[in-house]
Amino acid sequence: MALLSLWSSNPDAVSSLSIEQIVATAGDGKLRDDSECSKELRAFLSQVSSEKLGEYADNCLSTSFSKSGMVLQDIVNELGRRLDYAVTNGRYQGTAALVGNDGLWHGPEGLDILVEVKTTDAFRVPLNTIADYRNRLHSDGTIGQASSMLLVVGREDTGELEAQVRGSRHAWDMRLISVDALVRLVKLKESTEELATGSKIRSVLAPIEYTRLDSLIDVMFTAAKDVESAVEIEKQSTEGDDSAGSGWDFTDSALLQKKKDQILSALGRLHGAKLIRKSRALYWNAEHNFRTVCTVSKKYSGRGTVPYWYAYHPQWDDFLGAAEVGFFVLGCMDLNVAFAIPVQLFRQHLEELNTTPPNATPKSDTKSYWHVKIIEPQSKSFFLQMPKSGHHIPLVNYGFDI
Repeated sequence: MALLSLWSSNPDAVSSLSIEQIVATAGDGKLRDDSECSKELRAFLSQVSSEKLGEYADNCLSTSFSKSGMVLQDIVNELGRRLDYAVTNGRYQGTAALVGNDGLWHGPEGLDILVEVKTTDAFRVPLNTIADYRNRLHSDGTIGQASSMLLVVGREDTGELEAQVRGSRHAWDMRLISVDALVRLVKLKESTEELATGSKIRSVLAPIEYTRLDSLIDVMFTAAKDVESAVEIEKQSTEGDDSAGSGWDFTDSALLQKKKDQILSALGRLHGAKLIRKSRALYWNAEHNFRTVCTVSKKYSGRGTVPYWYAYHPQWDDFLGAAEVGFFVLGCMDLNVAFAIPVQLFRQHLEELNTTPPNATPKSDTKSYWHVKIIEPQSKSFFLQMPKSGHHIPLVNYGFDI
């Protein structure tokens, strides 16, 4: 597996390649069903960022090359995984014996979506054939009664195809989205934190009757509210102790993200894991068994001030608790070292931390969270403060260079 070996040893070199060059490096370079090229390409796509997926999709659509439609199919299915669907990749080429759909997405809410990917709408799409795929999959028990069809197309100008769907008997079971809009939907989901918001975002892909707009407005409001809340969560990790007198002195979000990217890259190298973003603070590998929550604090230098202050949220704890290997990672804006605390260890000491209860202040709808602080009693000697017990945890064994 030349591609994955090169990706592991020299990720910068692979990142500079075009998607066409990446396919040529995978397996024997010949993309076909059940080939090593296909397996390696799909494994690679599962480990890159959503930004890279969007870049590769754009390459497939703007620069025609051999098998570009097949590559786009794999990219679209990976985007489905980033929306938390359980995805079964379809075949590149159909056969008489096998259903020829491009992908099958199983949603956490129970809806199955049969996906068809088209690079262009220059030709009429055989809607009856796609519907027949769904009927066959339902007959053999592959999908349940709650199912729909989704056409993912390369162009945003899809007026003719939209008219074709509207004028067919499948209008209530089929929806259409451009690749670019699907990428934007993934990025929106990755900027939020709440599980309920992910469900709302996925509901956009399901056929919904929009004569009454309440449900669509609900999706928009929930997503916007969650993005706002996620930003606030990130700020809570940098605002410092109230006693520091720095309540609203926030670090620039772009600098925070840059530091976070450096930390996650170093952590991935240390553990041989390729981390992809699930939400604003949550990251995991393609298999979802290695997980991390990463948060960053600036340094506070006022008299009597704890140098580094963070928040730890219940939804973060749930996420890490489901991992085979999980770390709560604390970064410091002024240090070239970060601290990866195993979740099992951290959970043992949660009762020793101070907390903020839900709705702690008037006109507040914040949820509860734990206060996490790093103290430095001596220069370059860092401890995780346990305010309720006084048994502070030395971090010397959990630090790593970034």
